[in-house]
Amino acid sequence: MQELHDAPLAPLTTFRLGGPAARLVTATTDAEVVATVRAADESGTPLLIIGGGSNLVIGDRGFDGTALRIATTGFTLDGTTLELAAGENWSDAVARTVEAGLAGIECLAGIPGSAGATPIQNVGAYGQEVCDTITEVVAYDRTTGETVTLSAAECAFRYRNSTFKDQPDRYVVLRVRFALEDAGGLSAPIKYPETARALGVGAGDRVPAATARETVLRLRAGKGMVLDPADHDTWSAGSFFHNPILTDEAYAAFLARAQDRLGPDTAPPAYPAGEGRTKTSAAWLIDKAGFTKGYGTGPARISTKHTLALTNRGEATTEDLLVLAREVVAGVHAAFGVTLVNEPVTVGVSI
Repeated sequence: MQELHDAPLAPLTTFRLGGPAARLVTATTDAEVVATVRAADESGTPLLIIGGGSNLVIGDRGFDGTALRIATTGFTLDGTTLELAAGENWSDAVARTVEAGLAGIECLAGIPGSAGATPIQNVGAYGQEVCDTITEVVAYDRTTGETVTLSAAECAFRYRNSTFKDQPDRYVVLRVRFALEDAGGLSAPIKYPETARALGVGAGDRVPAATARETVLRLRAGKGMVLDPADHDTWSAGSFFHNPILTDEAYAAFLARAQDRLGPDTAPPAYPAGEGRTKTSAAWLIDKAGFTKGYGTGPARISTKHTLALTNRGEATTEDLLVLAREVVAGVHAAFGVTLVNEPVTVGVSI
């Protein structure tokens, strides 16, 4: 276990933003993770958990407490059952399951971050979510001081949410278990229209899992969603805003404003999201409100590849990023009456 003081946190985030931590502990075993969390809780020290740093916006003043970087390792595959330590690199783990000929998470390729972060916001992309395959999550319960195993039902998964996100100060994920599928080297049925088009197949068809993974990586790279130190479009947290889920009444009001603004034939993206609810596209809202690709003149700008990503062009501060985020939120609300909600976790700041 490594301990540093006045330690820079920006290099541990994909934004490359944020001030230092008063204390940074890097834990490489579950026991070290639990011991660090327990010690912080017993002493009343503020605690910040860091995995891959791909979903964090840390304030310029940094963090006056203990930052715990979870660097545990462990990839165990037993038939179609997969167990990952929280610190395992998620994208690498996906690649290894595809190499093993298993299906279930191949369309989640290229997502930056650690395995332990995936159940927290029920990571999903291109027609798959981790809740489709997660069976159990092993976590340290800070309330009881015990290590517990939560079933998928107890995780209360839903769109970009879970019991871990509902109670952010209670659980520290240690291990995640998945039930994958042996489909003879084929992928799970393709669900996402963009993926199906890129593959030249219909919804529900299967393709070689490796082909699905490679296609998703190409799609993500085209949007600046695969980490590349030389490409400032990837100095981001990926999708910065959630796709809004609106009640029928709110969607009708939004549609009326959209048609008033853009013309009577305007048909915004709309996806069923449960009874009486419709999900629409944050990227569409941002673009149609006037925040197009590359928007901005300062060191924090919208990606040149995707309107849903806010980026650090190399010299930005967290405050630069927040100014841009607030401008986008205000502009979308003024145009369409919809309030965007940030996806990344904010530390010491707010949008």
